[in-house]
Amino acid sequence: MKEDKVFQERRARIQELRAKKERMTCRERALMAIKHQEPDRVPIDNWMVPEIQKKTMEYFGCENYEELLRVLGVDFRNNYGPSYVGQTFKKYPDGTVEDLWGVRRKTVTYGEGTDHEGTYSEVAESPLEPMKTVEGIEKYSRWASPDWWDYSSVHEDCERFHPDYAVVNVGDRLDRTAQLKPMMYLRGMEQTLIDLITNPQIVECIRDHIIGYFVEYDHRVFKAAKGAIDVFMMGDDVGMQTGPLLSLDMWRRYFKKGFKTYIDIAHQYGIPVMYHTCGDVKQFIPDFIECGLDILQSLQPHATNMDIKQLKKEFGRHISFQGGMDIQHILPLGTVEEVRRMVRYAMESAKAGGGYIICTAHNIQVDTPIQNIVALFEAYHEFGGY
Repeated sequence: MKEDKVFQERRARIQELRAKKERMTCRERALMAIKHQEPDRVPIDNWMVPEIQKKTMEYFGCENYEELLRVLGVDFRNNYGPSYVGQTFKKYPDGTVEDLWGVRRKTVTYGEGTDHEGTYSEVAESPLEPMKTVEGIEKYSRWASPDWWDYSSVHEDCERFHPDYAVVNVGDRLDRTAQLKPMMYLRGMEQTLIDLITNPQIVECIRDHIIGYFVEYDHRVFKAAKGAIDVFMMGDDVGMQTGPLLSLDMWRRYFKKGFKTYIDIAHQYGIPVMYHTCGDVKQFIPDFIECGLDILQSLQPHATNMDIKQLKKEFGRHISFQGGMDIQHILPLGTVEEVRRMVRYAMESAKAGGGYIICTAHNIQVDTPIQNIVALFEAYHEFGGY
């Protein structure tokens, strides 16, 4: 009974905070902020690993994840794209499974037997890694095809969230629009980084196959959606904790054209584009803006040069931001008051003039105390109003 009373009180607290701030639908609020206008409050997005979803649902007495999102006041709903049909992912005796690109993956368990147990999928074998020539790579038999998908339900899947919520076409790790990440999955991270310096023809060959696939795939998804996608998300990790993963000149040489191509396709359908990358990517932002990017997502606060106040000051007139909440230190290890200070700092730094969506810099992880998660969302609503 005591636990029931606690979650009821916390649910009521969030609802009370929301009632003081909200005068718009979630969709209206999100689209207004992306256009650099001030809505009633800062829009909220939510990224959680499944284990934390379950834990938070249990805390708030929610029967499903959708109910949790409503309780927390999350403004966005994810659409993962079309269904993968007519194909069977090959399973191997060692438990690995081939993905869309023929990359073998395995499920890894961490924190086994503890309160912090969780799982994730890890690349076990990169099929292009041992290949030495462009000719060999061209002959690879598992290049993905946009014909492998059933696009017929995309519109319905998106439209069921309208008119209340903003729909983000996020894809997943099999079909999120990218260039560098699928290359690393196919070729291996170490070999890809070597190729960028020593094997430019191999880089260009793999990249062109990837771009060719996503160009056709994205056109088909956007056509099938019939205007029901509000934000298109693509993603590549081009930053590390202390600087870029590759030089700006190298990114311009290999990836800038494809980056702009992806954005241009979404814009043809009137869809703003959000780009996910972890790490320090500050020096890339002017090029992102030049390419027409609408929203930069992640804003990893403990990466160098990614302070949200400075980013907003330098670039906030030209691009919107999403993210900024630290999952590395403050959420798992900090106090409730430190969580509140983090949220307040981000809101005071970035919400003026619109152009900010508040969210964690990545998925909230299993080592995060429930009291910090509750404090995070309460602070979103307490400090997010205009």
